[in-house]
Amino acid sequence: MRILVTGGVRSGKSTHAEALLADAADVVYVAPGRLADRSDPDWDYRVALHRARRPPTWRTVETADVATVLSEARCPVLVDCVGSWLTALMDREALWDGTTADVYAAVEARLDGLCGALIGLPDAVVVTNEVGLGVVPAHRSGVLFRDLLGAINQRVAAVCDEVHLVIAGRVLKL
Repeated sequence: MRILVTGGVRSGKSTHAEALLADAADVVYVAPGRLADRSDPDWDYRVALHRARRPPTWRTVETADVATVLSEARCPVLVDCVGSWLTALMDREALWDGTTADVYAAVEARLDGLCGALIGLPDAVVVTNEVGLGVVPAHRSGVLFRDLLGAINQRVAAVCDEVHLVIAGRVLKL
């Protein structure tokens, strides 16, 4: 089963996603999104926190190329989180300053690969931030990020069997 887990920051969505796969002995945990310039000092800390609470049989893969990991996976996969994937993509391909149409086209091309690979998996959980629940800066990059992530969430939800909304640790299956 493919499940999209969404919610606000610190809502418990990652904990819920991990619980969905708790009975699986082998899971590939994909941490997409380390910024190309390594300017996120909290990245290693956050990945280590998640790694420490997962079963030792789970394998962590830090990569921006989520589609390839999904297409090669032979076990359940947990992708945490799509917002990080988008941020890293925007950074790596210097999309922040492109025209809106060019940015959308570049992201759509990568998203086609991600969704195509996701469809091929029988068991996957994808975590994302629900942008409709958060404060977004009113400047161009904030609005662009919000709009792109909202569009990505819709596309990923369309190839998933279920969508779970997590708020304050409570889960609503949509």
